[in-house]
Amino acid sequence: MKSKKVSSLLPPVQPLLIVISGLSGVGKDTVLAKLRKSKFPAHISVTSTTRSRRPGEKEGVDYYFVTQDKFREMIKKDELLEHATVYGNSYGPPKQPIQKALKAGQDVILRIDVQGAATIKKKVPQALLIFLITMTLDELEKRLRKRHTETPAELELRLKTAKKELESIPMFDYVVINREGKIDQTIADISAIITAEKCRAVQRVCKL
Repeated sequence: MKSKKVSSLLPPVQPLLIVISGLSGVGKDTVLAKLRKSKFPAHISVTSTTRSRRPGEKEGVDYYFVTQDKFREMIKKDELLEHATVYGNSYGPPKQPIQKALKAGQDVILRIDVQGAATIKKKVPQALLIFLITMTLDELEKRLRKRHTETPAELELRLKTAKKELESIPMFDYVVINREGKIDQTIADISAIITAEKCRAVQRVCKL
């Protein structure tokens, strides 16, 4: 006797293109590192950059560190999903791994700056945009000072830029506060957002 085919009452679950952005110094890299360590069920995109490697950063894990000539070549060949120059350095996520993951039904997480998030919003309107923020600008300044990676002039520029970037919040779908010492809560908030999105009656369909 043939078994009766059961058709689901639910629409097929669509893979999400998840953009995690936010102010410089808010902890985007720390959040991504925690997601990797927790084996979060998503393809975490690695961005190409022309900036110098910071202590502890790993090639192909934190970033792909490339020369300016290589980066220009990638732009010319249309190999980047988007690209931007931030504080004198170029950044851009390679397109092919992202397309491959989405085609395989995997969620993709992108860590990019606010400028890049705006570009993704135009190219992929159904992308899910999450903005990371601190409770106050004073807290953000303390975090930046603690990094010891900027000169006083660079620090002042980042804080000035942060105030401007706050105006971009309405462009995002969700805001998550990345509280000092509470990275697990940040990850839980991001997970809850993704779970809620998977339960939407009309799901996002992200096409590149």
